[in-house]
Amino acid sequence: MQMSLDGFAQGPDDDVHWPVVDEELCESYLDRLTEADVFLYGRKTYEIMASFWPTADRDPAISPFYVEFARCWKKTPKIVFSRTLRTVEWDTRVVSDLVEEIGELRAQRGCRMVLFGGVQTAATFIAHDLVDEYRLFVHPVLLGGGVPLFPGVDRAGLRLLDVMTYDSAVVQFHYEQLANAA
Repeated sequence: MQMSLDGFAQGPDDDVHWPVVDEELCESYLDRLTEADVFLYGRKTYEIMASFWPTADRDPAISPFYVEFARCWKKTPKIVFSRTLRTVEWDTRVVSDLVEEIGELRAQRGCRMVLFGGVQTAATFIAHDLVDEYRLFVHPVLLGGGVPLFPGVDRAGLRLLDVMTYDSAVVQFHYEQLANAA
């Protein structure tokens, strides 16, 4: 998840275009994404992704990295959690009951899932204790308002696994839930 230094995942007026998401940042987790069995999305985030990635690898001006990411995105099955979305493409299905679906996927030992968001979907995952690891990309911006990433979260213990810094001044924190720590 992308978040501002003051803890917001969306800026005022639902602004989601403030994060600095460049190739350096994306390259650090592309290997992890290629290992995923399924990508998970809220409706808004899925619609943003589906408006670009299906044809991105055909653009002659796009970098080799983005070609590789587009191919990864197209080949990986996707689940969108939505009560309103009806039509999806690109190996995607819509599910209305997030908790039930994730419970079933978790029962399949070894199913590797990556949640791309958005904020409401992430909040539901957190509220139902469905997050094993957090990869938080903290951006060097103070939004001063918007939608916080962790609204009303009860106390949760985390163990820091890794910290990475990028030339863009973004810092990635990788945490594991203590209950899931070995």
